[in-house]
Amino acid sequence: FGGYSADSLAERMINAQASVLITADAVWRATKLIALKEIADNALKICRSKKLDVKLCLVVQHMKTVTPPQSSTNGTNDANPAKRTHFDDKGNFKVVWDSSIDVWWHEAVADVSSECPPVWMDAEDPLFMLYTSGSTGKPKGVLHTIGGYMLYTATTFKYTFDYQPGDVYFCTADIGWITGHSYVTYGPMLNCATSVLFEGVPTYPHTSRFWEIIEKYKVSKFYTAPTAIRTLMKFGDEPVKKYDLSSLSVLGSVGEPINPEAWLWYYRVVGDSNVSIVDTFWQTETGGHVITPLPGATPTKPGSACFPFFGVDVVLLDDEGHEIKGEGEGYLVFSRPWPGMMRSVYGDHERFETTYFKKFPGYYCTGDGAKRDKDGYIWVTGRIDDMLNVSGHLLSTAQVESALVEHEAVAEAAVVARPHTVKGECLYCYVTLAEGHNYDTTLITQLKNKVRGKIGAFATPDFMQLAPGLPKTRSGKIMRRVLRKVAVGDRDLGDISTLADPSVVEVLFQHRPKEAKV
Repeated sequence: FGGYSADSLAERMINAQASVLITADAVWRATKLIALKEIADNALKICRSKKLDVKLCLVVQHMKTVTPPQSSTNGTNDANPAKRTHFDDKGNFKVVWDSSIDVWWHEAVADVSSECPPVWMDAEDPLFMLYTSGSTGKPKGVLHTIGGYMLYTATTFKYTFDYQPGDVYFCTADIGWITGHSYVTYGPMLNCATSVLFEGVPTYPHTSRFWEIIEKYKVSKFYTAPTAIRTLMKFGDEPVKKYDLSSLSVLGSVGEPINPEAWLWYYRVVGDSNVSIVDTFWQTETGGHVITPLPGATPTKPGSACFPFFGVDVVLLDDEGHEIKGEGEGYLVFSRPWPGMMRSVYGDHERFETTYFKKFPGYYCTGDGAKRDKDGYIWVTGRIDDMLNVSGHLLSTAQVESALVEHEAVAEAAVVARPHTVKGECLYCYVTLAEGHNYDTTLITQLKNKVRGKIGAFATPDFMQLAPGLPKTRSGKIMRRVLRKVAVGDRDLGDISTLADPSVVEVLFQHRPKEAKV
């Protein structure tokens, strides 16, 4: 497992009726220690209290293979092993061991043959379940099957990245989430690709970490998230330009719609205006890319995912379920199945049908909105539950966020709806500043005017808040339902175990503007 809280991990294990748990002893995330085995032990205690008898905990000894961080940038002692309760006096990592259930991986495989004959499975047999929090906070186990999922990840990897023999591919995603499954593990391996595997964060031990790796291994195909791109943008061009990135030919974006400013920086600065950008739209549920340009074949537009992948039929619907032909904006749905789509929510097929098919019978509903321009290009505008209705005007949060990040002081922005007694809903905006800029009343006024000027007076934000960090999953996706809770001062957050750094939530509560507390 990767990074859940003990309660959340136990909930997932109980749902799946798991009999085996696989973990590592611990992992460093920059200067922060994540004691995975300790979390696993606590989850097992919860499982036992709920009458789930887990037979085996298989533990990978990871800490002996990594060099601990030399210093901490956040004032904690995580980076000094001698001062941590998880380490002995010599700085060795300590593991609490229960010999009745715990087994070291390296000991288990020591006397096992390196040859492993395949077990033949049916194409529709389950391959894996991947739990997502969902917009409600109630975890759901997305079930993928063997034949369709592997066929689809293999095909989308090959064509979306134009993978050729001799290419070196680098996807920065955490291997435990869907991008890591589809485009770190299955897709590349099924194509016998040469891949760079990455464990860490893009800003540690320095802000050129990605670019250093690309130069070192002569990476030709690179895949990362818009949140990472925007984070690195705020440090300027210099950390990129001091490395030779001439090996790059394809740059990919994954996780959420990429704003045009970030797209252009990615293309011009990282790609030196000499690469293909593939802005891929897909979901945990779709298994692989469903809307994407093809490098060298699709003329791209900054911010657009362009066109459907082979065999995917995109339809836009209005609120009544009527199809929107030609240019227009509405619900993004698919009218026929494709091989990589999920088959069920594990243990709750009714939830699967209700979530994805009930709203518009006969269609798979992505939960996202999109617009089609006069040239037929698809622009994903974000989650439908990220739409705002301000005084009768329907707004996409992505529109507002794009306007905010055009200001030189803003590195990243996130916008949610907040209830308003007159307007119905109003805009509550979080902004993360670029290096060297101060958050003050002058900047707040400038940002409000920026949105007003780009969209209209009705879109002027009611609330602006400084966000030193945003609540993101380890795959880089902003968990907006948490931001909606912060906006109204509601601490009943639901499941936040998939957050990369849960501590940012409390920081956001502390930074709420005075007028929001009324």
